Amino acid sequence: MKDPTVRGVVHLIEETKTFGQKGFRKRLVVLEQSKGTFTNFIPVEFVKDGCDAVDDLAVGNEIEVTYRLSGRRWQRDEASEAKYFLSAEGLSFKQLSGSGRAHDGPNDAIDANDANDAFAEAGDDDVPF
Repeated sequence: MKDPTVRGVVHLIEETKTFGQKGFRKRLVVLEQSKGTFTNFIPVEFVKDGCDAVDDLAVGNEIEVTYRLSGRRWQRDEASEAKYFLSAEGLSFKQLSGSGRAHDGPNDAIDANDANDAFAEAGDDDVPF
């Protein structure tokens, strides 16, 4: 099965954030899509080495991101309501316009299972994302 992709114009690139004692890293890129009467903003998270690949992007670049969906359940304690969160984890990207190089080869792909393991090991259960 082919991994899903999404296209859009880079609207925002956040700085890399580090979590936990093991140094799990993630970086948010927000894509913008014009859908006629409204604009759609799509947050995509790059993790681990993918954070560095995002350095080649600039706001305004049109890109295509290969991603996988990841869900998470969070509950403060037994008496509180469970919350569910969904995120799109960027596995690779290629630029359709703008400068920089494509990141869609095997050396640039991110193993999403490794990313989930690293996050679980970081011990950040109290953070709802």
